Amino acid sequence: MGSVAKKGLQKYLLQLQHHPLRTKAITAAVLSGISDTVSQKLSGIPKLQLRRILLKMLFGFAYLGPFGHYMYMLLDKIFKGKRDSKTVAKKVVLEQLTSSPCNNLLFMIYYGVVVEGRPWMHVKTRIKQEYPKVQMTSWTFWPVVGWINHQYVPLQFRVIFSSLVAFCWGIFLNLRARAMTLPKTALPKSN
Repeated sequence: MGSVAKKGLQKYLLQLQHHPLRTKAITAAVLSGISDTVSQKLSGIPKLQLRRILLKMLFGFAYLGPFGHYMYMLLDKIFKGKRDSKTVAKKVVLEQLTSSPCNNLLFMIYYGVVVEGRPWMHVKTRIKQEYPKVQMTSWTFWPVVGWINHQYVPLQFRVIFSSLVAFCWGIFLNLRARAMTLPKTALPKSN
């Protein structure tokens, strides 16, 4: 590893050790922004929508990083930091039955209302149509990630690992959300 990269990694690890919540929040924000940039390019948007990127970064910073930080600490506290197969399975099931549905629903609401600026009724209709598919897809993907995370990744790196995987998941959700939104010109004007 080059000396610049090695020094950067050392500084990052030091920040993670001394300021774990802030570092995880910033990491989630940066990865959310990069993920949205990639999503915009893949979906054929000719000019990057900076407002959208910043709003996605805000979601990563204010919600994804802090939520993951506290959720993984809570799970380790509940299960006393154990990593045997039975305990890891319980952690994954609990995570998938509680935080996964909430995270996906919150993302879809945030994306529709805040990022896209859609009226609540339109967002609600689209969520009714798309949420079950998104959640079922989530349950085919995230349990494997959760197993790896709880079994092999030290507690202080779990949010970062999840954020890296969420980078790809975010691209999927962005493309799904983009496909499900109605063109603004098709929406009735609000008074």
